[in-house]
Order: sequence, then C-alpha cells, then structure tokens
Amino acid sequence: MPLERSILFLVNPHAGRSEIRGKLLEVIQIFSEGGFEVTVRPTLYPGEIPKILRRSAGRFDIVVCCGGDGTLNETLNGLMPLSVRPPLGYLPGGTVNDFAASLGIPRSPTEAAQTIVRGDSCRIDVGRFAERYFSYIAAFGAFTEVSYQTPQQSKLLLGRTAYILEGIKRLPELKAYPMRVEGDGFSCEGDFLFGMVSNSSSVGGFRLGDRQRVSMTDGLLEVTLVRNPQNVSQLTAVINSILRQDFDSEFVHSFKSAHARFVSPNAVPWTLDGEFGGSPSEVSVSVASRAIRVFCPKTEHISV
Repeated sequence: MPLERSILFLVNPHAGRSEIRGKLLEVIQIFSEGGFEVTVRPTLYPGEIPKILRRSAGRFDIVVCCGGDGTLNETLNGLMPLSVRPPLGYLPGGTVNDFAASLGIPRSPTEAAQTIVRGDSCRIDVGRFAERYFSYIAAFGAFTEVSYQTPQQSKLLLGRTAYILEGIKRLPELKAYPMRVEGDGFSCEGDFLFGMVSNSSSVGGFRLGDRQRVSMTDGLLEVTLVRNPQNVSQLTAVINSILRQDFDSEFVHSFKSAHARFVSPNAVPWTLDGEFGGSPSEVSVSVASRAIRVFCPKTEHISV
C-alpha cells in the first residue's frame, strides 16, 4: 500500500468568527478520507507559526493554515526560508480574507478542505518587504494602521464595518509622507497620502476592476500611489479617481514592477497583510516569482 501523505494543520482559534471550531472534526475527516495523516496544531500566540515550521521542516507533505490574513502571513514567512517548501493550503477564517478572495478559495472550511484534497493548485508570486514576506499587500499612509489597530472584538461583531468605522475615527489624524519612489522604468517624488504594493484582486474586501489586469503569477507587483490633495477640488479629484479605479491620473499613479524602492526623510509606518510591518525610512520591495504552490479552485490564475 502507498504511504499516507501527511498534513500539518495550523489553526488560529482566535481569528475572525472562529467558524473552524464547529467544523474542525469535519475538516479533519475530509483530510483523512482523502488519504492524509493529519497533525493538528492550534497556535498559542502571535508569531509562533514560523517557529513551528522551522522545527517541522521536512516532516510534512502539505502545510494547511486556518485563520485570517495575519495567520496566512505568518505561515508564508515560515515557509519562505525553507530549502524545500511544502504546498500550502488555506482555510480562510478571518474578517476580510483578501488573499482567499483573489484565488477563489471558498469561505466555507469544508469546501476549502475539499479543494486541498482534490489537489487543484498553482504557483503564485510572493512579495518581499526588506527581510519579510507578504501574500497580497504592503502599504503605508491613510488608514493602513486601521487593520492592525481595530479591536478584535469589533471585528468579530461588525466584520468589515469595523474597519470602516475605525477609519472614520482616524480621519483627523491623516498625514502625508514626503517620499521618492522608484520602480522598473518609473520614478516620482512628492507628498503621498497613501501607497501600496499589492499582488491581489481584492484589497480591504473590495474587488479591483478588470482594468487593473491583476495577475498573481506574472512576476510583477502592482504599485499604487495617492498624492496629498491641497484643497477640496483636488480631494474630490482623488476620490473620483479611486472610485473609478483610474490609477493613472494627476493625483493617483499606478505601475507594475518586479522591484520598488521607497525613500523618505521620515520614519514611515507600513502594514504587511494587515499586520504592522515596521517604520523604515527606506525600504526595497520585490517579488519572489511563483515561489509558493497554493491549493485553490482557480488553477489558471492568469489575470483576475
């Protein structure tokens, strides 16, 4: 008889609405019936997953994580340093789950588990921010701190609305950052209210339109910059550009690049996949092309 394949099943019991609690046995049964030996490991504290994966290197055929975007980010940062990276399965259990939305991974834990058992997968790009990695976004400026400063209880009760309410509370605190940005064939300088480097068709729970032609396998990241408006008229122009997703205007710039460099005279707080990413004054962002194999229904993943 062929040897059973093995799964390391990492579960964050505190993520999102914790739907996995009521479905855990059903998910394990799906994996077992699919021919897998399952080792379940609940996470105990933030930042533990990379340590678990470092200790478990080479012992499991597949790593599956269940939780929000932060849990996924930890798992990714644990897998990327490994010399042999096992395929990654993801059971989205957070509030927004942008990464899962981009790849069409079902929100239902049991449906997501069945996708893993079926073996549908593709290799996707991974973003690198200095010495850390991100799955779908690195961002600075307006509202980026909302994702990691919104109280967990509010996320549980209100879902995406919690982020919006927290963002409104912070409107008086908005500030622009003087910065020079360089990419492949692109450079600009000015005061920016917001900037993001993304690899996703969903940001903050909102879908990006077809005109962005987002691909998670093309070896390129999407860079978007919003200049600081100086008056009401310019603010209106900025809002209209964003609503129309016109990311090539006087105030909103967008370009694709495998590398980008951000230089500011000041410390700039960043968020990586919704978690605090530090406050560097200078940072390089790049893409690790098709670095991770992920189980998902959209096996083509050409352009989203």
